[in-house]
Order: sequence, then structure tokens, then C-alpha cells
Amino acid sequence: MTVDRVSSEIGQKWLIKDQELHLDIPVIMGILNVTPDSFSDGGQFIDPSKAVSRALEMVDQGATIIDVGGESTRPGSLPISVKVEVSRTIPVIKALAAKSDVFISIDTQKAAVAQAAIKAGAHIVNDISAGQSDSEMFTIVSGSRAGYILMHMQGKPETMQVAPVYNSVLDEVAGFLVEKLDSALLAGIDLERIIVDPGIGFGKSLDDNLKLMANLHRFNPRGRPLLLGASRKSFIGMIDNSAADQRLGGSLAAVISAFLRGVRIFRVHDVAETSQVLDIFSAIQKHSD
Repeated sequence: MTVDRVSSEIGQKWLIKDQELHLDIPVIMGILNVTPDSFSDGGQFIDPSKAVSRALEMVDQGATIIDVGGESTRPGSLPISVKVEVSRTIPVIKALAAKSDVFISIDTQKAAVAQAAIKAGAHIVNDISAGQSDSEMFTIVSGSRAGYILMHMQGKPETMQVAPVYNSVLDEVAGFLVEKLDSALLAGIDLERIIVDPGIGFGKSLDDNLKLMANLHRFNPRGRPLLLGASRKSFIGMIDNSAADQRLGGSLAAVISAFLRGVRIFRVHDVAETSQVLDIFSAIQKHSD
């Protein structure tokens, strides 16, 4: 799926450093975990050369963004040091930036890692903590003019799925996103540099996840676009008892459901299949009377 970065069509845009990513058509973010313990593909891309090869493969398959993560945030995972996270991610980012002009995202909660990644060539910071884990994160993002993904999470990865509870998951997630977005604005991050993520699977029960996904069209924090990260998530297995590597169908169902509700950015493992399903579905939709 090719995205025209200088499209003149009317629609929402995402400012990323000195570029504009227009969201008139779906944008795919390919997941590149350079970790030994991620829930779906841990250990597959620890070697930087294999990681870069996989990134370039995803670009060929239709990814506009490659999201590089060096710390697993699966339920029950423990934090790692800045030193370890940097050692896993920076060589990959440097090598990928030298070989491709694809947008590169760093998936981190740590300002020091974000800063090192941006210096190495990253364009976007994907922060699951929405600035809560590191008080310097907003400052680093603001100073770099990087794109920023702000996500909702209840608790921390280590304990977030122990017993998540909400009075109203829709109201609480929406309120959180607006609150943290406003904090980011006060810290100097431009509104058009921010994308919001409701955080499917991060401190939510099965019912919470399904309710959020069924009501994505109701989320409009300060008018900013949404990102969906539901690929291979455990809620799919809770429904059909599938293993993580057997959830392609469920992942694609989540993508189409979100697309119908206005989401245009999708963080996925299976880039080729997601690109195809969005291309075909979009083509069909254009011929609707």
C-alpha cells in the first residue's frame, strides 16, 4: 500500500519532523520486536541484520512505518535498563535509516531511549505510557519535533492484566487520552504531531477490549486520529482459543472493524495480509451506492 507523503487531498495529517503523513488512506505500521521475549515473535529478530531484513520486507509488503521495540510490554513482562534497550534498538534504527526512507518509530517508555533513537534516525516515538513512565518524555519529543503516539494503559505491563477494573471503560479511556494529550500540548508538542491509541490489551478485560473496539468511532480526543494495535492480541484467543501465531483471521477482522469506524493507522505483525485486505475492502467500499 503506497502512501503519498505530499498528497494534496483534503484529510487529516500527521506532522512527523519536517514531513506530513496524510491519512486519507490507511497507513500500516509494521511491528519489529528486537526482543527475546515478546508474546508473538520474541527472539526472531535479535540479530540486527535479520531485523533490518525483516523491516525492508515489511516495507515492500506495504508498511509506511516500522515500529522498532527493544522492551517487551506483554502482560507480566518486567522492565529492562536503558542500556539494554538502546543496545537492542539503535543498531537496527541506524542500519534501517541508511537503507530506507521509511518512517521509523521507536516503541519505548524511556526518554533517554527515545532521544538516542531520534538521533539515530527515528521519526516517531510510540509511548505506551503516555508520558507517565518518564517525566522527560514530552520534553524530548517536543524538542525533536518527532511524531508522537500517546496510548492508554491501566497500570504497568507487569501487573496490568491481573484484575483490570473500570466504572466505564469508554469514558475513562477517553478522559485519560484527552488529559494526557493536553499535558503533551502544554509541554510544547504540536497537536498535529500527536496520534492517540486506546491501548487494546493494556489493562483491559475481554469485554473492555470489545467495547472499546465497537465504539472507536466515538473517540475523538481533540480531533486527533486513532491508531489501532490489536494484532495477534490475547483477546482474539479468548474468543476462539487460538494461539498467538494462529490469530491472523482475528487480527484482520479487528482491522476491518476499526477501518469502518474511522481508524486509518494500523500497527500489525502481518503487513502483506493487512495491506491486501485493506486494499480490497477499500476498493469495494468505493463502489457502494
